[in-house]
Amino acid sequence: MGAKAQVEPTWESMAENYKVPEWLLDGKLGVWFHWGIPSATGEDRPNDGSWYGRNMYGGGKKQAQELCAWHTERYGPPSEFGYEKLIPLFKGENWDPDALVAFVKENGARFIMPVACHHDNFDLYDSFHPWNSVDMGPHRDILKEWKQAASKYGLKFGVSTHLYWSPGWWRPARKYQKEGTLEWKLFNMDYDPINYAAQDSWNEHWYARCWEIIEKYDPDMFNNDAPFPDETKGKSLGVKLFSSYINRDLQENNGKQTVVLSLKDKTRDRRAFTYNLERGGANAIKPEPWLWATDLSGNWFYRKNAVNKMSIPVMVANAVDAISKNGVVMLNVALKGDGTIPEKQINYLTAFGDFLKINGEGIYGTRPWKVFGEGPLEVKDGRQGENHSDYSQEDIRFTTRDGVLYAFVLALPTTDIVIKTLAEGGLLESEIDNIELLGSAEKIKWTRSVDGLTIALPKTMPGKLVNGFRITTKN
Repeated sequence: MGAKAQVEPTWESMAENYKVPEWLLDGKLGVWFHWGIPSATGEDRPNDGSWYGRNMYGGGKKQAQELCAWHTERYGPPSEFGYEKLIPLFKGENWDPDALVAFVKENGARFIMPVACHHDNFDLYDSFHPWNSVDMGPHRDILKEWKQAASKYGLKFGVSTHLYWSPGWWRPARKYQKEGTLEWKLFNMDYDPINYAAQDSWNEHWYARCWEIIEKYDPDMFNNDAPFPDETKGKSLGVKLFSSYINRDLQENNGKQTVVLSLKDKTRDRRAFTYNLERGGANAIKPEPWLWATDLSGNWFYRKNAVNKMSIPVMVANAVDAISKNGVVMLNVALKGDGTIPEKQINYLTAFGDFLKINGEGIYGTRPWKVFGEGPLEVKDGRQGENHSDYSQEDIRFTTRDGVLYAFVLALPTTDIVIKTLAEGGLLESEIDNIELLGSAEKIKWTRSVDGLTIALPKTMPGKLVNGFRITTKN
C-alpha cells in the first residue's frame, strides 16, 4: 500500500512538504524540446517571436504585421488560410526520438522535457482534446514515444505545458471563427479572451487537460510554463493540480518524492516548487535548487534565420556558473518540422558534451561550495537578461563533492591562474594536498600564499572552452 497523501492544496503545505529529488540535483543537465506546428512553417519566415499562431493574424505590433504579410503571401490571407490549415505541414517525417535521446544522452543530458502543448492549444499526445498529434499532423503519440526513448536510455522524462493563457493568446484569430466548427475548439472560442482566468469553465478545462498528461504519461517532471488558476479567481485549481501531482507520486513511492514540479511564478515561496529561471541567471548561491533554462535556437521554435545571441563559449561558462549557484541547466532544442536537429544547435550540444566528457566529475553529483566563485563578470539576478558577455580567466567557479573541491576557469587561460578565494587563511581552511587538471595527466605546479592560490599555466588544456581543477586537501 502507498503512503497516505500528505500535501494539502495550499502553498504553505507545498512549501513544507516539497522535496527536490536527488536525480535532479545530481543530473545537472536536461534538454527541453520545442516542436510543433510552427516548426513546419516556412523556415525563411520573418521573426515571429516564437508566436507564429498569434502573430500571423496581424495586429498593432510591427512584428505581427510583418508576419501577417509574409503568411498572406506564402499561404493566403488568414481569413482563408488559418492556423488550422498549417497542421498538415507538420509531418515529423524524419523524427526519430530514439536517436535524438541517444544523442542528447551522449552529450551529457540526464533528463528530457518535450513540450506537450504550447499556447496554440494543439496537444502533442493522445488527448481528449480533438486538436492533437494522434488525430492530425504526424498522427503519432509524440509524448508516448519520447517517454519510451527516455526509458530505454535511462533518462528521466519531463513534460512542459504552456496552455493556460491560450484563450487570450488566440484573441486576434477569433474574428474569423464560425460557431459549430471544429476550429471553434482550437481557438478557445468558448472562453472569454480577456477574463478567461475568472471563468470556472476554463480553469476546470485547464485542470483536466493537465491531469490527463500526468495520468497517462506519468512524468518525472511537470513544467507549467504559463500562469495557472489562482486562489482569488481560479478556485485554487493551480495549487490543487500541483499538490495532487506530488501526492500521487508520494502514494506511489511510499512517501518519498521522486518528481519535480517546475514553475515560473516568481511571487511564490521557492520552497514549494523548483523555480524555472528562464533566460536569466543568479548573482549568488540560491537556497533552493533552480533551473537555468535557455534556448539554443534563438527563437524557441525552429526558424532558419534565427540567431542565438549567446556564443558557444559563453553558453558553456553560463552553465557552469548556474551549477555553482545551485542551478540545474536546461537547454532548449528547437527541432525542424521534419523532426531533426539543425546543425547550429548540434554544435552547441556537442560543445557542452565535450566539456562534460572531460569535466563531468566536477559537475554531476556536485553541490555548491561555500561561495560560488570569483571574477569580474557579474551575472544579473532574475529571469530574462541572461549573460551574453565573454568570461575571462579571472572568472572562477566552484563545486564540491565527497570532500573534493573543483575550480573551473571560465575561459582559456593564457597566463598563470590566480584564485584569490583560496588564499591561505581564507575559506579553504585545510592545507592543499594536490591539484590536478581534469582530463590531463600533466603534473600541476602551484603555490599558495595569503594573496591567493596560483596555478602555473599548464602546457596543454584538455578543454577547448572551460577547464576544471580537482583540489584535494590533507584532511
